[in-house]
Amino acid sequence: MAGRKLSSLLVLLLASSAVLADIKIGVIASSTGPTAVVGIPQKNTVALLPTEMGGQKVSYIVLDDASDPTNAVTNVKKLISEHKVDALIGPTTTPAALAILDFIAESQVPLLTTVGSSAIILPMDERKRWVFKTTQNDDLIAEAMLENMTAAGVKTVGFIGFNDPYGENWFKVFAPLAEKAGLRLVASERYNRTDQSATGQVLKLIAARPDAVLIAATGSPAVMPQAGLQEKGYKGRIYQTHGVATNDFIRIGGKAVEGTLMAGGPMLVAADLAAGNPIKPVAQGYIAAYEAKYGAGTMSTFGANTYDAGLLLQKSVPLALKSAKPGTPEFRQALRNALETAREVVGAQGIFNMSAQNHNGMDQRARVMMVVKGGKWVLLNE
Repeated sequence: MAGRKLSSLLVLLLASSAVLADIKIGVIASSTGPTAVVGIPQKNTVALLPTEMGGQKVSYIVLDDASDPTNAVTNVKKLISEHKVDALIGPTTTPAALAILDFIAESQVPLLTTVGSSAIILPMDERKRWVFKTTQNDDLIAEAMLENMTAAGVKTVGFIGFNDPYGENWFKVFAPLAEKAGLRLVASERYNRTDQSATGQVLKLIAARPDAVLIAATGSPAVMPQAGLQEKGYKGRIYQTHGVATNDFIRIGGKAVEGTLMAGGPMLVAADLAAGNPIKPVAQGYIAAYEAKYGAGTMSTFGANTYDAGLLLQKSVPLALKSAKPGTPEFRQALRNALETAREVVGAQGIFNMSAQNHNGMDQRARVMMVVKGGKWVLLNE
């Protein structure tokens, strides 16, 4: 009798421990290296993510890929094989995100990536069905910039971008949209993230005499061609992608980036949003929490993308828990399915409506035009 009672107690204890199993989420961020200005706020934001979802404790394992895609692959393997994570957030750069796609597909672990390039989720196929994206797709941002260009009378445009998947994908997206909008692309240049100068490319752009220049880059390396254009006396309009949506871009660029035009997430100009905008209180809540912990003026949209990943998981985990326990393939599958059904989830950067074919789910509410004015980003009203 005593043996049966002990056996029953062990069963209850084991069942109880299974119920209380932590949900493990791996995070990869470039907190060092050339893209650290983007990755640091992503890493910092982890401290603000929910520590409980659906009644289950959540633990986060954060690894730095040092802005290197090879390191990102190593980190993913470690998080999946050693830490047995239920989901992943990150990485910081498009090259790193592309490098880990096969491992995500093979391991069948949901990934909420924070990179800009739409090539991570489009076109949707079996390789990408485990990937979701919390940053605006390039075409959504490009369309807003092109509307601004045409309204300003821009007829010709020059392009300079990273010589990697981020820059190339932006060119593939922007060039046909520009043509459709009636703009003529008169120059197309590339440079590397680690280059110390882009003088040759800048001189070619100026020689083409475009009305506007679009720079497709991220973090501090995005400042270099713009500073070069200003130094050489370029007087046209300069646009940047949402890869520079941070106050650090202004801090690093100083006077050289004054007047920069950008379409990006509304969080960066949350104070300027209309009172009835549903994104405003979420964005301001994130800003207040981040700056209370890390200091005034330190927030960035890159951290907000990580924050929104947490909000999507917080919404989806309770649904997944109805059919499976954390730490199992069944839970990861259920979580992937739940993420795909997320509807009207209000984040700091936009409102998400996912589907089987759309693993971004953001619409025009996730973008606004802004300008660097007086050393800060302000909502553009033209």
